[in-house]
Amino acid sequence: MELLDVITELSHEFGTAEYVRGGGGNTSVKTDSTLWVKPSGTTLADLKPSDFVALDRSKLGALYRAEPPADAAEREAMVKELMAQAVLPSGSGRPSVEAPLHDSLSARYVVHTHPALVNGMTCGKEGKAACRRCFPQSLWLDYVDPGYTLCMAVRKAVADYKADFGREPALIFLKNHGVFVAADEADEIRKLYIGLMTTLQRHYAGRSISCKLPVGPAPDATEVAAAREMIRQAFEDPTVRVAASGPFELPQGPISPDHLVYAKSFYLTEKPTVEAVATFREKHGYLPQVVAFGPMALGVGPTPKKAELALELATDGAIVKQLAEAFGGIDYMTDAAREFIENWEVESYRSGQIK
Repeated sequence: MELLDVITELSHEFGTAEYVRGGGGNTSVKTDSTLWVKPSGTTLADLKPSDFVALDRSKLGALYRAEPPADAAEREAMVKELMAQAVLPSGSGRPSVEAPLHDSLSARYVVHTHPALVNGMTCGKEGKAACRRCFPQSLWLDYVDPGYTLCMAVRKAVADYKADFGREPALIFLKNHGVFVAADEADEIRKLYIGLMTTLQRHYAGRSISCKLPVGPAPDATEVAAAREMIRQAFEDPTVRVAASGPFELPQGPISPDHLVYAKSFYLTEKPTVEAVATFREKHGYLPQVVAFGPMALGVGPTPKKAELALELATDGAIVKQLAEAFGGIDYMTDAAREFIENWEVESYRSGQIK
């Protein structure tokens, strides 16, 4: 089987809701000269071999030698330009912002996902210590802003790991983010994920923490219609769409970049009156994408798909919060980390790919 066929197959296997939500996660395959990586904003489950963006690894290497500007916006603009210069004529689309990180690992295949089972640990207050016990041969990185800064932090951490152990790590856990799994063979990727997920499932079971989120009965159509009309009036937008589910315990802050991109950091947890929505917007700088009150939780967006994704990511965040109890409770992202994601052009682009 050709390399692109193999990485497409892996992308489909790990592009399910168990591993990623929305356009989250990314995959890659490489030779000595070329890196093929998932395009930004696309979904793993829908990738075709022709979708992967091909990059010249020697040109991508210029990124690691560049002197980055101190200003975050200028730095990310530099990274965007250098990555664009590395895209080969056969490539199309915009490469995942984490392409340089994939390139920094020597393994042929890299599969990066954000499973709730994993993020229960990476978002837990005691996750780092638990990771050392559960996955002693893995590499853990404390939270680093995505993009260039993360890439360079991973490159250094991997080099240090290799100097200590004579090999690169196969599992890399990123706090409040997810996991990178790297191997030269596709079956080894599968084996590593099975071991990873099984270990975590046993950990949760041993602490009597369910991996399923308790959700109340679905609201009836009349209740949803009334809530939708209230939201449309408060948003001053007659076209806004909603997706509904029964109530569940929502997280109370930013959990990971994906949650911020598709559902924002904070939710409106009261009746969406004109006054309540105005107060929320003044406090947070945006309209709520998740509203929960009475017998329902609602995802809100300009299209049905975006409303569904907002609700899906809120649900995922709630599961992560529940699972994090096995690791000392949820450890939300800092304001600085949250603000970086909220103002990052890359994430605005990724969100914009969802129609």
